[in-house]
Amino acid sequence: MPEKKPRILQNGRDMAWSLIPLLIACLVIAGIASQCSFNLGGPKPGPIPSFDADAAFRYDARELGFPIRQPEIPEGWTSNSGSRSIVTGDGGGDSSNIGFITEAGRYIQLTQSDATEEALVPFIAGEPRYLTGTEQIGDRTWVVFGGDGVEAIWVSDFGDARILITGPAPAEEFTKLATAVGAVEPLQP
Repeated sequence: MPEKKPRILQNGRDMAWSLIPLLIACLVIAGIASQCSFNLGGPKPGPIPSFDADAAFRYDARELGFPIRQPEIPEGWTSNSGSRSIVTGDGGGDSSNIGFITEAGRYIQLTQSDATEEALVPFIAGEPRYLTGTEQIGDRTWVVFGGDGVEAIWVSDFGDARILITGPAPAEEFTKLATAVGAVEPLQP
């Protein structure tokens, strides 16, 4: 039987010294491949993705079975995303979603759907929300849903469609978008 323990059982210092060359090799390879960077000031906001909201509104007005409204977007806002989805469950239907970055750099989403409010809110929220009140914007009443640590959802019934606004933007931005949507007539297909 040997008198000394195997080298692997001596101490952690030996393991640390053997890992240092491996770590240096990984950093050199990552640097050569340009897969890592270091910024003293932290991350900087990148460019806002380009999205043609005008074309999306016109296309959805032609293709979906309910009226689509194209609001006059406040100055300084930029459209950055869009999608269509099917709201599932009782009272479900189609929905058109357009996202914007506000002048302050916050995201806000406009959803238009023929689904009922009861089906649309949980579908968009993805997590529980409860009724927190209402907002009167012009002649429209917007039902406000919220919760602890979740983004607000405003929804209004326009008769022929439900309009929903959500995102981490402040309430003033919700009011601007709600006002803009309420001020326009549906697009002609």
